[in-house]
Amino acid sequence: MALNFRNSHITAWRIPLSYAAGALIVGFTVPRLAYTILPGFVSTVSVDAAIGIYSAVASGMIALTGIVFSLTFVMVQFSATAYSPRLVLWIARDPVMSHSMGVFTATFLYALAALAWVDRGGSGRVPLSGTVFVIVLLIASVIMFILLIQRVGMLQVNRMLVFTADQGRKIIENLYLPLDTPPCRGSAEIAQSPCLQTLLHHGQPRIIQEVDVPALVGIASRNDYVIELVASVGDAALEATPILRVLGVGTPVPEDSLRPAIRLGRERTFQQDPKYAIRLLVDIAIKALSPAINDPTTAVQTLDQIEDLLIRLGRRRLEIGSFCDASGSLRLLMSFPTWDDFLRLAFDEIRIYGATSIQVMRRMKALVNDLISILPEERQPALRHWQERLQLTVARSFPDEEDQLEASAEDRQGLGSSRRKMERS
Repeated sequence: MALNFRNSHITAWRIPLSYAAGALIVGFTVPRLAYTILPGFVSTVSVDAAIGIYSAVASGMIALTGIVFSLTFVMVQFSATAYSPRLVLWIARDPVMSHSMGVFTATFLYALAALAWVDRGGSGRVPLSGTVFVIVLLIASVIMFILLIQRVGMLQVNRMLVFTADQGRKIIENLYLPLDTPPCRGSAEIAQSPCLQTLLHHGQPRIIQEVDVPALVGIASRNDYVIELVASVGDAALEATPILRVLGVGTPVPEDSLRPAIRLGRERTFQQDPKYAIRLLVDIAIKALSPAINDPTTAVQTLDQIEDLLIRLGRRRLEIGSFCDASGSLRLLMSFPTWDDFLRLAFDEIRIYGATSIQVMRRMKALVNDLISILPEERQPALRHWQERLQLTVARSFPDEEDQLEASAEDRQGLGSSRRKMERS
């Protein structure tokens, strides 16, 4: 039996469809009510003028819809080659896109419906409601057009970097407690409990997007069990792969109560996945460092956002994988990335692909040294390890001694003003 999973957002195609249905309902019911209940409320616009206006709105709006969204999707497709296609998907799925399509479609359909009530039955009248609604929809269309252009502007590299990092900052703020919070103990209890059952995934490959922690803790507490998540948020759930284990002695938990607590989807999301924002930023950086693009400045700008995320992570308690119930008993174990995992993700690929770029090496050395000077002592050993690795990379990548000296300098802009030179002056 395939895993059931919840979909947290309305399907994109339903939004414009709702607008279209609403426009048709209003277009054919409101004028009818106006004719029967308020026959005296008619527009001062002549019949010929009304027909011309509604026809122009309908034809113009459908043409505008095609042009605007053709250009938008071309820009999104173009940006997918410069950034990560996984990141552009978040922009293309922006609600403004769907609502813009909905408003444009509603304006087009309502203008057509309003035409049916102009000079209805040879009355020579133009319903006032039709004129009012067309004006309202035109104003709404202009507003949505402006918002759409603003969203398309987000495809600029700086805005994309800030957008991605903002998602990471939100999840760090919501997921992790301050560093001075004592870590949760009790993981040793799991070694004493036998495995009662294992929940397997069956069906199409899916990504673990989110875990309902309170639900699993409640299930484990009611049955006096410990639940261990074998897969992490962001992992792929494949056919017959284990997702979680129930530890304890007694009757197995009904799978129908466990499955809804694991939200699956077709792609990774930012919820409960603090590595995803850094993963996307690294994707942008290494793509910029590819020989086809050769844009180390973008990689340096990406490292600015990565540094900010690492500073925030370094000041948080990352050991959050143990969850207890109200009585303090261990009930749920999940795997979350460690400080070393974050550093490896943030540095390793950029270090490899940017090894021959003086600009990137200087920025990475400044980044690591900044973290050493800012973060508390327990974060220092891992950072000093990466400090040594960066220096080894510089020594291996630049045979020329002068190039090594240039690449070894700390520079927050990559090629701006090195700190070493500032200290000499």
